[in-house]
Amino acid sequence: MTTHEGQAVLVTGGTSGIGAGIARAFRAAGARVLVTGLTEAESAAARGEGFDAAPLDVTDAAAAAAFVGRLERLDALVNCAGMIRRRDEHDVEVFARVVEVNLTGTMRLCAACRPLLARTRGAIVNTASMYSFFGAGHAPGYGASKGGVVQLTKALAVAYAPEGIRVNAVAPGWIRTAITQPVYADRLRGRVLEDRPVPQALRRGRARREVRRPVRALSGARAGAPR
Repeated sequence: MTTHEGQAVLVTGGTSGIGAGIARAFRAAGARVLVTGLTEAESAAARGEGFDAAPLDVTDAAAAAAFVGRLERLDALVNCAGMIRRRDEHDVEVFARVVEVNLTGTMRLCAACRPLLARTRGAIVNTASMYSFFGAGHAPGYGASKGGVVQLTKALAVAYAPEGIRVNAVAPGWIRTAITQPVYADRLRGRVLEDRPVPQALRRGRARREVRRPVRALSGARAGAPR
């Protein structure tokens, strides 16, 4: 597995869920990891785990620009900041908020970090979803935003390639996090998820680890090396 000794890695949404697992994996591989959460309380909890952490609202353009402007070096950006409001997303204002966080927020951080990543010929890994590929009738904003993340990733991969920046995405399936807990708490839906055919590794509680590995691999220099 790729090592990241001495590299500077930023994980947005890295104070909880999948993002926190990814941050821990990079730290274990020797990287200097900076994580963000929406609130100071989330950031303080991450600092309690030994991370450099700061609050960041990815929908605030000025705050994002100022935050990235304070960074001296960046080798990898992992965009994990996101939200879901499920059936409330049929309200157009809620729909727009979810898209602003999940899709526009991802673009905002990619654009802000581009100059830093060009200096190091670094990498971006965005977080898509299984809902990037099939309908989410209960969460139209989430599905639309994550489908958009896939297309955004393809566009930026082409646009940023001349600067040596690699842009990829991962699309996790069902993983137990605070976001998915309400689904697992529903007895009927939770039973369907537990009974679904999945690799045995996922049944052993290793699902988050199965996401960390490709993110780290896609962030390593060898991911862009010619064969």
